[in-house]
Amino acid sequence: MVTDSHNILARWRKHFSQLLNDNDVRQTEIHTSELLVPEPIALESEMAIGKLKRHKSPGTGQIPANLFKAGGRVIRTEICNLINAIW
Repeated sequence: MVTDSHNILARWRKHFSQLLNDNDVRQTEIHTSELLVPEPIALESEMAIGKLKRHKSPGTGQIPANLFKAGGRVIRTEICNLINAIW
């Protein structure tokens, strides 16, 4: 029984080693992958900021929603630029 499980594990190890070391397969996946979600538009970030609730605890970034809302078009434009740069 120990020998059988050892053989099975060895076969799986060989299989995945060959699969993961095949550079042609990985390159093909990288070159053929397409963007699944289009780049965000300014309206989407403005709508998200509009939905933020005032006077709530800030998130992990420690930036209160009031700052986003009070910043006007300048802040909304910069946030949209930041999101698109990260995208």
